[in-house]
Amino acid sequence: MLRHPWLLWALVLVQVGCGAYFLWEILAAILGLPTIPLRWQTRELVDIGASLGLVLGAVLGVVLAINASRAIRRADSARRVTSGEFTEVVEDYLRKLDLTPAETEVAWFLLKGMSLTEIADLRSTREGTVKAQCTAIYRKAGVSGKSQLFSLLVEDVLL
Repeated sequence: MLRHPWLLWALVLVQVGCGAYFLWEILAAILGLPTIPLRWQTRELVDIGASLGLVLGAVLGVVLAINASRAIRRADSARRVTSGEFTEVVEDYLRKLDLTPAETEVAWFLLKGMSLTEIADLRSTREGTVKAQCTAIYRKAGVSGKSQLFSLLVEDVLL
């Protein structure tokens, strides 16, 4: 809905028109002013328009609130990264993937651009173990390789 600004303006116009009509009707009844005569079919259309305007306005409010919440989270993450908390932000991200401590360590080495052999040497383990841990990391992150993991991290954390 937000991709089409004219829909938003149409919703606003319907709400304003119906609201103005109902407000006039109330003021006319209170102050003894003449009312706007409408056929019952037209009055039903105004009621439907007002109801749709209220419902769509509420839905739009929820959509905007969700988008604002996401934007706030992204902005907070970007602020933390730019304020020198990059390691903490990445740790939070890896924690959300529910990695084991060993997988977290391997993920850090992967993000630093190390090969499986280098990681195995640093961790004093076999390359097959590191490969199995990488497979588990990729599965939990929903990616198929190191470059996708890095791209996902950049996209989710920095963007």
